[in-house]
Amino acid sequence: MFGNSKNEPKNKTNGIITTASTTSSNSLVQGTNIEGNVQADKDIRIDGTLRGTLNCKGKVIIGPTGYITGDITCENAVIEGRFEGVLIVGDVLHVKETAKIDGEVFTQKLVVQPGSIFNVKCKMGAQNGTSRKVNLDEEEGVELSALGKAKVTMS
Repeated sequence: MFGNSKNEPKNKTNGIITTASTTSSNSLVQGTNIEGNVQADKDIRIDGTLRGTLNCKGKVIIGPTGYITGDITCENAVIEGRFEGVLIVGDVLHVKETAKIDGEVFTQKLVVQPGSIFNVKCKMGAQNGTSRKVNLDEEEGVELSALGKAKVTMS
């Protein structure tokens, strides 16, 4: 009855119930402008403007109204808006049809949808091993690795 702790939340402190969410993420909303360095331990969505460096241990999403100029290092990324700078993605980069990207991209896997603007120098996969470059034209080439992996280089 009274004082029975069986039904009380385990993380109740001074009458305040606290919960820890494992799916929480960060957001920079449209109309917000930030200059500087941002460090995010979880996913982050950018719908505003960031000028600087973004280091994220999770996924970076640049929404359709989002704009980042600077450097990004993250595990995964989905780009729907604009990005200018150096983008380092540990796993998968998704470039949506509304995206405009200029700069350098380093990623393990790349998905580019038709309609996007993808003006980058791009390096994919493991960067070690011997490779030879086969020129398609003066500005684009495909590197065929001795390990059997293909790397697309665009300038």
